[in-house]
Amino acid sequence: MSIIVSTLARQTYEAIRHRILTGEMTPNSPVRQDAIADALGVSTIPLREALSRLEQDGLLTSYPNRGYVVRPLSADEAREVFTLRLKLEPAAAAEGALKASEADLSSAKEALKNLELAQARGQPGEHVTANRLFHMALVRPGAGVVTIQILERLHVLAERYVRMHLEPHGRDARASREHSEMIEAWAAGDEQRIEALTSDHIQHTMNDLLDQLET
Repeated sequence: MSIIVSTLARQTYEAIRHRILTGEMTPNSPVRQDAIADALGVSTIPLREALSRLEQDGLLTSYPNRGYVVRPLSADEAREVFTLRLKLEPAAAAEGALKASEADLSSAKEALKNLELAQARGQPGEHVTANRLFHMALVRPGAGVVTIQILERLHVLAERYVRMHLEPHGRDARASREHSEMIEAWAAGDEQRIEALTSDHIQHTMNDLLDQLET
């Protein structure tokens, strides 16, 4: 029974997470637990597990006697998340370029291919998840367990902001060019170039987001 509940909780988590990432569940909106349970055909136990995990991800906030609310997007959070990525990710990608095996290179290229396919399909929730997987593929070969866990957490928090960043026309094309340059430098083992490219890529995204959120 516990395995079934765990599976339902994971499926429920993915379904609600997708709704948040695509904007179907908007910032500051309450989570209608009864409606979600009916729509997904799940009971209270897996739903509560899913909501608790989404709160840990930073996508929901719970309030006494009010239940869960979708967390708002803010300039302060965007600045903090992307500043922390700037401190960790460029150096981790450079280290990954030095230590990557042929299997790591194949995985990174596959992650970029999946990202480009998701982008072409125009599915925001799918696209931002593929973006996270690509970035993590560049850092995983050279990073320790703690660094990977921290960066995974930061990327989960960043996903809604990445979706927002890509909404204006033309930004997806720029991001695609930057990703192509990054994988080329990474595959060549050029640690200085991949570090600079990763830093510029994150900084560009943060600057755009702050312009959007602070106006």
